[in-house]
Amino acid sequence: MTNNEIKKATFAGGCFWCMVTPFVEQAGIRQILSGYTGGHVENPSYEEVCTNETGHLEAVEITYDPEVFPYEKLLSIFWSQIDPTDAGGQFHDRGESYKTAIFYHNEEQKQLAEKSKKELEESDRFEKPIVTEIRKASTFYTAEDYHQDYYKKNPLHYKMYKKGSGREDFIKNNWGE
Repeated sequence: MTNNEIKKATFAGGCFWCMVTPFVEQAGIRQILSGYTGGHVENPSYEEVCTNETGHLEAVEITYDPEVFPYEKLLSIFWSQIDPTDAGGQFHDRGESYKTAIFYHNEEQKQLAEKSKKELEESDRFEKPIVTEIRKASTFYTAEDYHQDYYKKNPLHYKMYKKGSGREDFIKNNWGE
């Protein structure tokens, strides 16, 4: 395999801690980084992003082998981890930095993202409109080390956060186990 076959996918789904674990230990997933993208401030810190003044969203950048783990499967996992009808953030995390978005890296990803969004809209799974944006990928800034693999470094706090935020129950009630 050559490095040309390895691709990147970028998703904003609210708190980036919760967007790592659904993709972990999947065949073909090479790396998952938590970070910030979509804004206008270079190399922002977590504290700056939390002010909702940088334009950045908390996101994950996934490096993957599309021959083993196709982009469509990444999209399916992404949708099943979020409330795509919430324009104000995700669960108890509110504000610009917690909005949802799919950041496409090429025309094929854009078309597949738009198709998956349309299919979700037409499924009538949700009564409210799907507001998740599909945006062109821009510079991805890796978050501080303490945010990387947070679920491993702080497993108890991570589990309590995911449950307490409302994400866990939403996923169970709207997407199944």
